[in-house]
Amino acid sequence: MKHAPFPVPQFYVTGPGPCPYLEGRTERKIFALLGGGHAPRLHDSLSRQGFRRSQRVVYRPCCPGCAACVSARIRVARFRPSRSQRRILRRNRDIARSIRPSVATPELFDLFRRYVESRHTGGEMSRMDMGDFAEMVEDSSVRTRIVAYRDGDGHLVAACISDVLDDGLSLVYSFFDPDLPKRSLGRHVVLDHVAEAVRARLLRVYLGYWVPGSPKMAYKSEFSGLEVRIGGRWAALSDPASVTPDSLRGDADSIAGHLASIRLPDSLAGAAPGAALGGEAAQGGD
Repeated sequence: MKHAPFPVPQFYVTGPGPCPYLEGRTERKIFALLGGGHAPRLHDSLSRQGFRRSQRVVYRPCCPGCAACVSARIRVARFRPSRSQRRILRRNRDIARSIRPSVATPELFDLFRRYVESRHTGGEMSRMDMGDFAEMVEDSSVRTRIVAYRDGDGHLVAACISDVLDDGLSLVYSFFDPDLPKRSLGRHVVLDHVAEAVRARLLRVYLGYWVPGSPKMAYKSEFSGLEVRIGGRWAALSDPASVTPDSLRGDADSIAGHLASIRLPDSLAGAAPGAALGGEAAQGGD
């Protein structure tokens, strides 16, 4: 899927739909297309403002009356592995990592299919074919790569679509062998990215959205040095139990307010994001 870039990023809003994380809530998103030579710089800036990338789209929730999707990142200098995380690292000492171009292969797709069929049965991702997977992996206008993990016998056991930002690493999507639960491969991928950030002298590892009250997102709050973006500000998360979906309702803003809060890089700030609003799009955008 290719898009002609606009001189100034155009921001759109999805129609309302059911929230995939919290039952009974409604989801909406602001999104924009990434294209042209400014895409990496725009992606870096919007990532620091709580946006996420999917293919050539960056998006951020703007749900009515709810702000429970909280952007989360690890401040690498403040990270200290817990006892259980040190056990995960020891358990996976035989795993070797490699960085490869962001290109879909049958081997990657087979692992992805087994993962989504185990973790997301009946969901939209479980209906993806090789063509859909190739778009997910390859359709990027920023600095994207695949980090692959193989066991001592050379078997691919985990992989991560990973973006390199100017201040850190962003885990776009990771998937792993669902038949190896004792390895805790999802957590291992995060720990490995923290180690890579240390080696590269990068400041942060972006984990996407943490949703209090959503079991599938609970693991993100286990990492020390975690910062969350609430009310437009990043702050250290000292007590995850104190943050609940209901406590975040008051942080929700109007769509106009969300748009007004977006800050573009200086070289792209020729028009305010609100002025560039392209109108309501069909539900989707990620």
